[in-house]
This record gives sequence, structure tokens and C-alpha cells, in this order.
Amino acid sequence: MDRRKFLQQSSLSAAAVAALPLASAAETKAKPSFRVAFISDVHIKPGAVPENGMQQAFKHVNALRPSVDFIINGGDAIMDAMKATKAKVQEQWDLWQKILTAENKLPIYHCIGNHDAWGWQMTEADIKNDPLYNKAWAVQQHQMPGRYYSFIKNNWKFIVLDSAHENNGGYIAKIDDEQWQWLEKELKATPADMHICIASHIPIVSYVSGFFYDKTEDNGDRKISRALLHTDSFKLTELFRSHTNIRCCLSGHIHLQDMVEYRGVHYYCNGAISGNWWGGAFKGFAPAYAVFDFFKDGGVSRKMVEYAL
Repeated sequence: MDRRKFLQQSSLSAAAVAALPLASAAETKAKPSFRVAFISDVHIKPGAVPENGMQQAFKHVNALRPSVDFIINGGDAIMDAMKATKAKVQEQWDLWQKILTAENKLPIYHCIGNHDAWGWQMTEADIKNDPLYNKAWAVQQHQMPGRYYSFIKNNWKFIVLDSAHENNGGYIAKIDDEQWQWLEKELKATPADMHICIASHIPIVSYVSGFFYDKTEDNGDRKISRALLHTDSFKLTELFRSHTNIRCCLSGHIHLQDMVEYRGVHYYCNGAISGNWWGGAFKGFAPAYAVFDFFKDGGVSRKMVEYAL
């Protein structure tokens, strides 16, 4: 085959695969066991556009018919706590709680995003010693059982990971040793006939984070930042091979959308409520959230939903 035609056909094939939904029980007429809205990267801050945007997003989710059973917040609820004074962080959390209380009536489970962690880019010693430093403030605001945890819905277990960690004033995507030991025990303790969904702020596997978020290097190489994709992806996906009841992984963080199937696990990256940090669409992806149907047989189906700002 002519090389140019081969490359063209390969590109078209890849685009077609990316555009098609992954196979699941949703392709049958089976009724979902339950529905979930995955909202992520709200990045709330004072201002007419972000405040109205968060209000409209939660109104939209709560008005869905058929309704969703609960919401998973994929993290980065507030605009930024990594480099903000205590007063500025409190202002953002107060705004989050005010709008959430007014507009949301659904149960909600939370992931911690990197921008939810306080003080990583601050140098003052008193901040590092404050009880609210790092993830403690986010855990308190969200009333989470811990920075990572699990819960069960019907015959599905949801495992929520803490995937962003301070790294020399920035952050790195991974799970720490304590969390790794917990995850291994959690997976082993899950019955083989119970399906598993893993949620994390930062993607474990994602096509767009490596090829469409950052620019190509001058020499043609692709660079994937330690802050964009789990640096322990190889280790995690090897662990997942031993637990064939893991069906899907959900994430946000990069404000882009994709679906990847790797070794039988579906990885969904679910865009951002804030789009381009409240500046419209980000790289062609409008502000949106995901609605997932979970099936009794382990099937999963996703629909991306745009809402009106």
C-alpha cells in the first residue's frame, strides 16, 4: 500500500475509534442498574461568570430525566488553594458551599484535586504548620471519610483515589505508599462478582493527555508532564490485571474528553464544568459533565452533556 494512503487511513481509523462509544451492556435494551453524573474541575471563584456557571451546571444535573442517583465530583472544586492566602481560600470554599447547598439535592462523593490542596506553592512556615495545610481543608469541606475511600452501590464498588501530591512546589500524579497498600487490600477484599469503578482526579490512562494537551518537543518527541497523567500508570495497570472485575476508571483534571480501552478496562476522561477556566471552550471542548449508566452485568455507558452558561 502507498505510504501516504496508509497514513491517511490510519489517521481516519484512529479518529473513528475515538468517536465511537465503547461496547457495553448499554448497547442492549437492558435497564441500567443506576446512573451517575461525573462533574469535575468546577474551579469556582468570585465573579458573575463562574458563579452563574456553577449554578447552571448543578441545576442542569439535578433536572436530568431520567434522574441520576448520585454525583461524583472529580476534584478542583475551587479555582486554586495551592498559592492563595487563607482568606482567599476560605472565600472560595464559602462560595462552593453556598452554591452547592442552594442548587444540589443529590448525594455527592468527592475526589480531591490538586487545586483543592492548600499551601503547596506558599513558602510561609506558619502555613506548612497549619492544621488545614495540604488536603486537610478539602477533606473537611467535603466531609470526606478520608483523602481516599470506597463506597458500594448495588453490585458495584467505587474506589476514590487521592492522585495529586506536592512535588517541589508543584505536584505529581501518583498514589503514595500508604494509599497503595490500602488499595491492594481493598481490591483483594472485593468479591469477584462485584464490579469496580475507580475514580481519580488525574487520569491513570488517557490518550489526549499525552498527545493533545502539551506541544510536541522540538525533536518530535511527545512529552507527558508528571502533573498530567499518573506517573505510576504502568504499576497500576499491572495491578489491575490481577483484578478482572475492575471495569472502568473515571477522571477529570485535563479539561479534555476521551475514552480509552486498555487491557479490558475503560478509562474515561470527562472534561470540565469550567471549560477553559471560565473562558469558554478548552481546545474545542465546551464546558460539560458526564452521565454514566452502570449495569448489573458490569457494562458501562457514558454520555457527555453540555449545559447552558
